[in-house]
Amino acid sequence: MKTPTWLAVVCMAASLPIHAEIFKPIELKDSELASLRGRYVMPGRIVSFGIVMTSVWQNANGSTIGATTTMQVQQNTIKPQFYVSMINDTGTGNSSAQGTGSVTGGGGLNSTNGVTQVVRAAGDNNTAYNDVGINVTRGNQATTTQPQGEVLASGSTLYGSNEAGAMSVSATGNGVQLNIAANHNQGSTMQRLAQGGLMQNTTLLGAGNQVRNITSLNVVLRDNVPSGAALTGNLDQLKGLRTIGF
Repeated sequence: MKTPTWLAVVCMAASLPIHAEIFKPIELKDSELASLRGRYVMPGRIVSFGIVMTSVWQNANGSTIGATTTMQVQQNTIKPQFYVSMINDTGTGNSSAQGTGSVTGGGGLNSTNGVTQVVRAAGDNNTAYNDVGINVTRGNQATTTQPQGEVLASGSTLYGSNEAGAMSVSATGNGVQLNIAANHNQGSTMQRLAQGGLMQNTTLLGAGNQVRNITSLNVVLRDNVPSGAALTGNLDQLKGLRTIGF
């Protein structure tokens, strides 16, 4: 063997310990991991993932309009779908008085990221409640309860109305949105879950209204993580959420 070849082999051998030292794994402490901004869970640990969104408006006379939309993804889910149940209760009082309040501004609320909760009031004796909950439980099986209500197809909108106001629930490429426009200029509320963000926005212009926007994210995790085909199957199911804006 020629001398240049021997020289190349010696140089490569001498460099191996150096490279091994450079790429030696470093173990992170729990305290360091806790400070990381993001979190993730391997898809194989997810038994089921569900979303429940409810928006309700009750006027001063007890008339109530609203809706609850529910989605649950688990092992046997072929296509993620939202189911909508309308809330429609008529009060016993007379028609509400006309709201006389006025709220201006707020255009920048449409460009916020993450979770945004807003209440703007220009009336008296109103109650507004925005809430987001994340419930994580452990188990090897998801709940057997089937979602109730009408299927909310992608690109469609469901409507409801009564003396309290008009309700709409829509599903587009941007996610799911619940809107209530209260009658007699009492105000409006909107709740939207889309593109990794959640908006809960209520404007009150009249008096004696009670408004609630509630979103609950429910996750069931298993302790024994599957591998191989089972892991890939769970990941493919979660990818189905992209088609409806998540």
